Amino acid sequence: MKSTSTSPTEVASEEEQYYDKISDLKAFDETKAGVKGLVDAGITKVPRIFFSPADEFDKVSDPGKNEFYVPVVDLDGIDKDPILRKNIVDIVRDASETWGFFQVINHGIPDTVLEEMLDGVRRFYEQDTEVKKEWYTRDGSKTVVYNSNFDLYRAESANWRDKTYCNMAPNPPSPDELPKSCSDILVEYSRKVRELGRFLFELLSEALNLNPSHLIDMNCAEGLAILYHYYPACPEPELTLGASKHADYDFLTVLLQDHIGGLQVLYQNQWVDIPPVPGALVVNIGDLLQLISNDKFKSSQHRVLANNVGPRVSVASFFTTGLMPSSKIYGPIKELLSQDNPPKYKETTVREYSLHYNAKGLGGHSQISILLSFRCPA
Repeated sequence: MKSTSTSPTEVASEEEQYYDKISDLKAFDETKAGVKGLVDAGITKVPRIFFSPADEFDKVSDPGKNEFYVPVVDLDGIDKDPILRKNIVDIVRDASETWGFFQVINHGIPDTVLEEMLDGVRRFYEQDTEVKKEWYTRDGSKTVVYNSNFDLYRAESANWRDKTYCNMAPNPPSPDELPKSCSDILVEYSRKVRELGRFLFELLSEALNLNPSHLIDMNCAEGLAILYHYYPACPEPELTLGASKHADYDFLTVLLQDHIGGLQVLYQNQWVDIPPVPGALVVNIGDLLQLISNDKFKSSQHRVLANNVGPRVSVASFFTTGLMPSSKIYGPIKELLSQDNPPKYKETTVREYSLHYNAKGLGGHSQISILLSFRCPA
């Protein structure tokens, strides 16, 4: 659990009269070097802009309580044994309804590809800063968007990480539109994770007692954005977070994380670790899948702790068309509705919901509270 021995609020109160947040944010942003630039400069104290507010669920664990473990689903042989497939669908259904998270192993993406993708992330962030600056932008319409904290000027506090966003589908970029340090593996990994995503949508469709192609036919697998992150070692990890508490805005996320750990999901009002499993990928339900499943599946709050041993690297594959213009409307799936299960949400486009999400940023109230603004009147 995240330590609460030092209160960022108490530290801040002593310096508040000297603190100009906007100036500090601009100064940090204008370096175009991100959090890694701070670490490379030898910083020994976490700047005030990164101080995370206290979280109500940060409390000492009760040793009397049972330990919780996010389900790990073995997909080996699933297409050869109908009974095994049914059992796996049952596990996926239960995990999606309760955790909103599960891990998959034997998913068909070779370990060599996973390792090369992580190595590609390291190559990108550890190259010369002047080379990286070519990609640094806050223009979300770009094919590649590298910066630190997409919500830097909106969030309550900045996160101790750098991020790069690449739109890989439905209009895949050419390799020369991607950073040379990782372009080849980005293309290969994206192709393989799209294949896995389509298969996962089949399992999730079956878990909703729908035709296996239902979610694919709804174009849930149409868009893909790859977000690769770099979490440098932090000199005071108790004061900040690698990623603030949030739920994902997409239909589904497939996450590749390295061996360091730090990912946590909020489960039964407790922060539960999702430890790295060799060769595994973490899968989690996004807000839009919660919407169209009419709350059958759960888009859970999660976060990443800062660490003092990093860098930690991860690659999140978001199945969404994001801000891409589209007239397609999404609402609760009609086949799931009944007199006892009326629609809980109004219809929306992916772009409309993504704009809401981006305007809010990470942290603070659950994004579900914004989804609830789409609720149908009683």
